[in-house]
Amino acid sequence: MNGIPATHGIDLVIDPEDLEVALKNDPALVDEEDARRYHTGLWAVSMYRMSHELWIQGRKEEARDINFISHHITGSDIHPGATIGKRFFIDHATGVVIGETAEIGDDVSLYQGVTLGGVSFNKGKRHPTLGNHVVVGCGAAILGNITIGNNVRVGAGSVVLKDVPDDCTVVGVPGRVVKMAGIRTRDEDLMHNELPDPIKVQIEELENQIAELKARLDELQKQ
Repeated sequence: MNGIPATHGIDLVIDPEDLEVALKNDPALVDEEDARRYHTGLWAVSMYRMSHELWIQGRKEEARDINFISHHITGSDIHPGATIGKRFFIDHATGVVIGETAEIGDDVSLYQGVTLGGVSFNKGKRHPTLGNHVVVGCGAAILGNITIGNNVRVGAGSVVLKDVPDDCTVVGVPGRVVKMAGIRTRDEDLMHNELPDPIKVQIEELENQIAELKARLDELQKQ
């Protein structure tokens, strides 16, 4: 792990794999130095790793101090108790919230405004578990003690409340599987600028049913 000069009172330590994945996934980055100094997502991940190491050592106050500073610097709130795997990427840290009992696998990417939150005040496992190679679009919320499988993609703005199997694409509010193992379950896909509108779909279905009923009524009246 490599450090950079102290900034904001923090001697930031960056995991080379986290740095590599940031450079790979964010075309806006100029070079390594640019990423080290100014990429808020990389700062959020790196400060989380520092705080998590202190947390598991039982130095919880120090861990919370780093978490608090990270929240102010990056706009994200990643609890030191969360468990996060290798090559974790956040593209813009603003608004990202990860709860204490969340578990995240390797090669996971989150976009701005993602919440991995709880729906219970119980002290036990109350946050989601994400597998490997998961991508969560901006503004999406994954809530509760649920499991998101490997190779899952969650569309922007979706709200996921139930388990999702491996190799699926999930969109909507509430989230639903629209593709499984590369096969569409509905005529929808994870195009963040073309996400399905479930209310619009229901209205269109009702309009079609009304049109059919009117046509039948017209036929009966003619008879």
